[in-house]
Amino acid sequence: MIPIKPVGPGYGTEHGAVKPALKTDDALSAAANSAAAYLKPGVLNLSALPPLSLYIHFPWCVKKCPYCDFNSHEVRGGFPEQEYLDALRADLERALPLIWGRKIYTIFIGGGTPSLMSAAGLDRLLSDVRTLLPLDGAAEITMEANPGTFEAEKFKSYRASGINRLSIGIQSFNARHLQALGRIHDDHEARRAVDIARNSFDNFNLDLMYALPSQTLAEARQDIATAIGFAPPHLSLYHLTLEPNTYFAKYPPVVPDDDASAEMQDMIAEMTTAAGYTQYEVSAYAQAGRQARHNLNYWEFGDYLGIGAGAHSKISFPHRILRQVRYKQPKAYLEHSRNGNPVQEEAEIGRADLGFEFMLNTLRLHHGFAPNLFAERTGLTLNAIEQQLNLAEAKGLLYRDHRIIRPTVLGQRFLNDLQQLFLMD
Repeated sequence: MIPIKPVGPGYGTEHGAVKPALKTDDALSAAANSAAAYLKPGVLNLSALPPLSLYIHFPWCVKKCPYCDFNSHEVRGGFPEQEYLDALRADLERALPLIWGRKIYTIFIGGGTPSLMSAAGLDRLLSDVRTLLPLDGAAEITMEANPGTFEAEKFKSYRASGINRLSIGIQSFNARHLQALGRIHDDHEARRAVDIARNSFDNFNLDLMYALPSQTLAEARQDIATAIGFAPPHLSLYHLTLEPNTYFAKYPPVVPDDDASAEMQDMIAEMTTAAGYTQYEVSAYAQAGRQARHNLNYWEFGDYLGIGAGAHSKISFPHRILRQVRYKQPKAYLEHSRNGNPVQEEAEIGRADLGFEFMLNTLRLHHGFAPNLFAERTGLTLNAIEQQLNLAEAKGLLYRDHRIIRPTVLGQRFLNDLQQLFLMD
């Protein structure tokens, strides 16, 4: 099995030509005109718009980890918190014409290390969001947090401001592995962070990785057992991958081979199942009713508005689907947001690409999807991918009937191969 990395609006790279900056009033007018253009008849016919989420990217961290290829930048001498909050509000205001009248069902504040934000800064951010957007009464509001930044009182303030779910980047409870991964916390701080989270939050996720440098099966089992011992509602368990343009790609560590990694995966499946967790996605395990609603929206090809440095958006209209990418570098994002133009790249998803983009996401779900979701989210009939569905079925990678389309166990193990079948020539 080739490990699959998560997808979402915080992932990706900056590219494309720099667009001229606009004055704020001109930018708002341009945004409104752009929204009107997207509402005109087009090549698709969506019967309903999907649920809408909000992703907010915080680009700074204390230290860049050697395996990390996300849009994160080391804090050196502090970061411009108020200026960045100003930019986020301006970014959101400018995007409003694209999502008029649509309710936000989930919010995810990712990074970087968002828990570097002050309690007052986080409170202001969520206040701005509530002022500008209609939130569902049961909105899931998640914040990523690094154990090295945990302060009990600050996290109580986060909870009081509206954060109702934490995603904690533990990665390992083993001191040696944490050091090898370049983490700023040790094993004691990892356990302390979980204790603090449990005192203020009843909904939280623990992020761990396996197949770490020199990690044994017994060590991986101990990490999983320790995590399960805290009874988190949700676990995200990722296979370490050596991503391009990272320190680990340049200086590769010695990691477990494919057979050892497969043993770890089997062990994880056994231990999580025995503890009452269901694996509902490639790397996601949850107690009953505790799936990550924000991530489910990605995987079900829902919509998301992404604001902040490098954030990605996918926004549907009745006759087209739009993608956007914000400027990636914090300095460039701040400058362009200040000038009313934080979006570096904007394009519609072509009809020929929709089938692959939909399947790239939905095939990550172990339980699959209802066939009518394809037409609902893409505006196309299932006939558009019938040939690929038949081929995947013939290879034993896919199961389908009139109620469900889902990857088989073989398809889950060779997910890259299954997804690539839907890539049009």
